[in-house]
Amino acid sequence: MPPASTGASTIAVDASAPSSPVTTTAASDAATHERLEPGRPGYRRMSFALFAAGVAAFALLYSTQALLPAVSASFDATAGQASWTVSAATGALALFVLPLSALSERFGRRQMMTASLTIAVLVGLLVPFAPSIGALIALRAVQGAALAGLPASAMAYLAEEVRPKALIAAIGLFVAGNSIGGMSGRILTGWVAQAWGWRAALAAVGVLALACAVVFHFLIPKAKNFRPGSLNPKALAKTVAGHLADPLLVRLYAIGALFMTVFGAVYTVIGYRLVEEPFSLPQGVIGSIFLVYLVGTVSSAAAGRLVARLGRRGALYLAVSTTAAGLLLSLADRLAAVLLGLVLITAGFFAGHAVASSSVSRTATTGRAQASALYQSAYYLGSSAGGTLGAVAFHAGGWTATVALGLLAVLGVVSITLYGTRVARAERRALVPATR
Repeated sequence: MPPASTGASTIAVDASAPSSPVTTTAASDAATHERLEPGRPGYRRMSFALFAAGVAAFALLYSTQALLPAVSASFDATAGQASWTVSAATGALALFVLPLSALSERFGRRQMMTASLTIAVLVGLLVPFAPSIGALIALRAVQGAALAGLPASAMAYLAEEVRPKALIAAIGLFVAGNSIGGMSGRILTGWVAQAWGWRAALAAVGVLALACAVVFHFLIPKAKNFRPGSLNPKALAKTVAGHLADPLLVRLYAIGALFMTVFGAVYTVIGYRLVEEPFSLPQGVIGSIFLVYLVGTVSSAAAGRLVARLGRRGALYLAVSTTAAGLLLSLADRLAAVLLGLVLITAGFFAGHAVASSSVSRTATTGRAQASALYQSAYYLGSSAGGTLGAVAFHAGGWTATVALGLLAVLGVVSITLYGTRVARAERRALVPATR
């Protein structure tokens, strides 16, 4: 999974926003405690702890994605059925991220992160023993729901415990853990599955996550600036309803979901394509394809410069064009063309996701933490839908059908962006008479 890297920072910045649906007590006391920064005791421990948590979470979340052909063969399941081992996890995360982020305001960030990792790792150690495809999907759904408590809690923890000038670097290390976990988990499962089978591969990810969880538990410093509050469901519901009534926020949520639909479809199905003729690649090599994720790290980092040069909508147009070009290139029956297509799809996706997610916090004037959580929900729902629909399309019409699904989602992004451009122009024209 690709991780929700850019959106993460928005949660951190706004975790203590006054519009929070949780009533806090003695909030001003937080400033009296020493905050962490490079060179001070605890900062390095905190950084390593959250890096380890990020590796564990995203290695677990997408652990079956590189193994889908083997899972299909083991249970005599179709690509669509096997894809639910990924979609159930990301879908459950999408549904639980908002309520669990609110619970962390009441019970504590550190406690929520610890509970999330513990449950997810325990389930991860049971996953290799799933007796049926249905049991595997159910376990993966529980795992995704548990992992939903980690991202928002981690960002809020950093916002409260780290000095503002060191916050971006601290967030960056956690996001790096997300990316490395998502990538290394897929590569690890690919090579282990090639030697010992998919169950051993999932067991290896479970052991990796367990080691990371132990590191997290012993290194994470106690929270000094957290102040528990009483939950206010009515305020939460009002804040969420307000965000969903904002047309621009809804467009940004839709863009994030559509981009992730493309990405989820491509990376869920690509293993099925590469294991077949004319490629016939072994499982370990297919797992290594996910090294392409490193391209996303570069393109998401460049998104800020793209926006500065082209504007938000211009950057989105460039991102969707790159993604569409990659989809079309991947139709070729040459491995080099497919790999280049994956590079373009990955670069376009991460750039588009970075632009959309970073725009959420600028658009929301209140309840920004909840606005970012809603974006994450839409993002992971897109991942879930893309994985399942992409696999169904592949089963029905091969890779061409999966690419057609991706292009349809890309067309949706273009349509939304064009509509936003027209709305912005109309608003500017309406303001002209008032300025004369």
